Amino acid sequence: MIIKSAEFVKSAVKPSHYPEENQPEIAFAGRSNVGKSSLINTLLNRKNLVKTSSTPGRTQLINFFLINDSLGFVDIPGYGYAKVPAAVKKTWGTMIETYIQTRKTLKGVVLIMDLRRVPGPEEIAFMDWLNYYNIPFIRVLTKADKLSKTQQKQQQMIIAKSLSADKDDFILFSTKSKTGKKPLWDAIKNLLPKNPQQ
Repeated sequence: MIIKSAEFVKSAVKPSHYPEENQPEIAFAGRSNVGKSSLINTLLNRKNLVKTSSTPGRTQLINFFLINDSLGFVDIPGYGYAKVPAAVKKTWGTMIETYIQTRKTLKGVVLIMDLRRVPGPEEIAFMDWLNYYNIPFIRVLTKADKLSKTQQKQQQMIIAKSLSADKDDFILFSTKSKTGKKPLWDAIKNLLPKNPQQ
């Protein structure tokens, strides 16, 4: 996709704070420090549109972005291992669940996982939850450049087996080499309505 414009719209905690439902939205989710912000920036050919941090758990609000005045990207807080109080984590869970359940313009979720790690209970529960609500999702394995080609294939097989999925259900992604950028955009386009007005 040719990115003509990409802008931050607003941050929100509850539905009354969300932007109006004027265009289809794709949400991005993943464990804290999995490279979510970097992936979004890479997709949009921007360096700092989405703020990145080496400290897990920095995204504490639902952040809305508008792409080409016709598509919404939504960055939702990371889960697991973030060094934040338990009460804050509980708030995040409710906030994310409310968004996913109530947002009519949500067309799918990009679920981001670190290729070097086997998915844990959080990822499995999140996928089960998306399936329960009939929300399509794209599985992306980031930080592919950290492993050799052979290691990439091995890890992809291990992760696929742990999730009872096919290895081809995953997109390998690297923000450094841009590996996976086109396949991910293609997968996102497949989730969007053919008629832009829908």
